[in-house]
Amino acid sequence: MLLQRNCFEPEMLLFMTSRLKILIAASEAAPFAKEGGLGDVVGALPRYLASLGHDVRVVMPRYYKIDRSKLHQRPEVLGVPMGSLGTLWGGILEGQLPGSTVPVYFIEHEGFFGRASLYTEHGESYADNDLRFTFLSKASLELCRILDFAPDIIHVHDWHTAIIPLLLNSSYRYDPWVGQSASLLSIHNMQHQGNFPKGLMNVLGVGWQHFNPAELEAFDRVNLLKGGMAHATLLSTVSEGYAREIQTATYGYGLEGQVQRRAADLYGILNGVDYEEWNPETDPFLVANYTADNLQGKALCKADLQRRFQLPRRPEVPLFGLVSRLVEQKGVDILAAALHRLLTLDLQFVLLGNGEPWTHFFFGDIARQHPDQFACRIGYDNALAHQIEAGSDFFVMPSRFEPCGLNQMYSLRYGTPPIVRATGGLDDSVENFDEARHSGTGFKFYDLTPEALFDTIGWATHTYSHNRAGLASLIRNGMAQRFTWEGAAERYVELYQEAIRRRRGV
Repeated sequence: MLLQRNCFEPEMLLFMTSRLKILIAASEAAPFAKEGGLGDVVGALPRYLASLGHDVRVVMPRYYKIDRSKLHQRPEVLGVPMGSLGTLWGGILEGQLPGSTVPVYFIEHEGFFGRASLYTEHGESYADNDLRFTFLSKASLELCRILDFAPDIIHVHDWHTAIIPLLLNSSYRYDPWVGQSASLLSIHNMQHQGNFPKGLMNVLGVGWQHFNPAELEAFDRVNLLKGGMAHATLLSTVSEGYAREIQTATYGYGLEGQVQRRAADLYGILNGVDYEEWNPETDPFLVANYTADNLQGKALCKADLQRRFQLPRRPEVPLFGLVSRLVEQKGVDILAAALHRLLTLDLQFVLLGNGEPWTHFFFGDIARQHPDQFACRIGYDNALAHQIEAGSDFFVMPSRFEPCGLNQMYSLRYGTPPIVRATGGLDDSVENFDEARHSGTGFKFYDLTPEALFDTIGWATHTYSHNRAGLASLIRNGMAQRFTWEGAAERYVELYQEAIRRRRGV
């Protein structure tokens, strides 16, 4: 569901045009710290909200990877009530989102955030993640007192800050700075819910009456995402498709009933793309730039990509690209099962990513067995990611689920038709190719099977070799698409306004 424009009563118009005070609390934000799409959203959305005239502040941890020498140390000391642990103290560092005047407040606590990684070490989650992000959530609210900032709405993200809506409805209900704040909980990945031993209730300090199946309790443990979903004024996900999917057992991961109960309060808003960074006409990482009207530079990018991966320069065969975390969610096991058969086709394939250890060995072995067709780079390289988007003929995303996805949007802009499984944001943002009408922007498959992936890549390969007019239409259609943060920010403002209206009973 999406809020429609002009859907409010006339008496709401004055309220709708007012300058909102918005606090965004999250565990990551690009470029400071990022492990996924959550970081992209929190790094981009505030800038566009500010450009619409709103007062936006961001709060997140100061992880070790964030250089404190580039930040301003505020003089205040932050006292955070942590229930049975007593009051814990933290520092506050201040910076700005690049390219904006949006302030970012970094909560500093050596014991909780002075670590090399955000959430895990050696593949295992930190044992005290419950305390770390409870501290962040409560610190976000206490920060408002220090800043003398009373937000109209607090936008929280995933389980890490999902407890904030419950805090607003309980121990902070009469707080002079945040007691009247509405809340929006954005769910970026339903698979991760923040499940912890029930002893956490003594630290949350919201009262054991909230440890029940309608709120925090799940299988005799605390589920922070579940509690947030029960108490947030409104809920959102990063695509309309994912908003529908998480109401099913397949994608709800045990919380589908909770989502169904709040279905009327759930909205899907597709993420935007930073087209200043992802633009083949100006991209500094490319050997040659190009436009939809002149694709000569794209051919040069393909040759450069083949050179970088030590593949034979063969313009006559399609080159498929994949940039991804190599984990089950991304469907890399489906690709692995189809790959030997795919390499019987006359094609080339390049892969960039890291993840589950077996993928490193498997794809590395395939590269050694088929050096003229398949090449991989384990790790992540931002410049190379741009070069794969530009140099590939098709981009492959066989995800099990994809709340939004950004690479398919990058691919469209770069004239690289995406091959996607029709799920979540992939289904929302890619239109299947219609050979008769020359419409569409990419190729979709629906069954999560190696056979379906093989057939769809085979379809793209045939199109490349035998339907050049159709391929040209696909490229042209895709490059004309725009998924802007300006549009997404406007829709978030509508959602904020509706949440504030409900909170205040306007």
